[in-house]
Amino acid sequence: MVIQAGDIEGSRTGQIRTGPDQAPRPRRAVGEDPRRGQVLTTKVGLQMPAGMSFDDWEKAGRQLSGIVDSSSWWLGDWLVYGKDHYTDRYQRGIRAAGLQYQTLRNYAWVSRRFDFGRRRGALSFQHHAELASLPHDEQEAWLDRAEQRRWTTKQLRSAIRAARENRTQPRISAEPTRRLEVPGSRLQWWHRAAEQAGVDFERWVLVTLDSAAQQALAELGRLGEAVQGPAELVGTPAEPTGIPAGPAGPLELEGPKPAAGRGLPQAAAPQGPAPDA
Repeated sequence: MVIQAGDIEGSRTGQIRTGPDQAPRPRRAVGEDPRRGQVLTTKVGLQMPAGMSFDDWEKAGRQLSGIVDSSSWWLGDWLVYGKDHYTDRYQRGIRAAGLQYQTLRNYAWVSRRFDFGRRRGALSFQHHAELASLPHDEQEAWLDRAEQRRWTTKQLRSAIRAARENRTQPRISAEPTRRLEVPGSRLQWWHRAAEQAGVDFERWVLVTLDSAAQQALAELGRLGEAVQGPAELVGTPAEPTGIPAGPAGPLELEGPKPAAGRGLPQAAAPQGPAPDA
């Protein structure tokens, strides 16, 4: 698909071709509008041709999405060039273009942190912005993981936060462990859930089990208050009666282990843009 820009009645416009790029153009009838059958972009809206097929409509949406994402890179690179070549005049160019300097400054900061050779076309500008404050090696590791697992920006952000929390969490001394046999299919299912959440598998298991235990104990407490039954029904927060007490210590799961290399890299807390983009 190709975008063609032009000026129609004083309004800046562009044309999005939704058909095959290499298809031959049929001859137009005399007096026929050359823009007929094309999506027309204007400063204030998008004009769709009548009878547009779903495939063409879908292609136009993908192209528009790409334009929006790419424009962040374009504007960032534009400001970087202006600051490098017109130190005393680039702000005048920003005002003349009617652009917000703070937004451009953020774009330029990300652009400086990722040169052309390191930008991933399969990931959005926002993916890169999430990683801009990290060291070079960590940026590459997270970009690889996000690209391979097709993470959304939200999933990438959650994975970075979990890795940071795991890094700052104090190490607990070794405790006795108990083994729990788990069917391989179920263990793999849990691994997929942890991967989808973007967190380490062991952390996902602990958080999920803790949440289930907390909910069960809360339900037990509400039931005891409702019926005002004997004390052994309600129990105490430390050792609720009716729930068998077991040896303390972490739980060790047995079953097939996932493929190697799924550990999350350590990430530092994201920092804001540098004072000078």
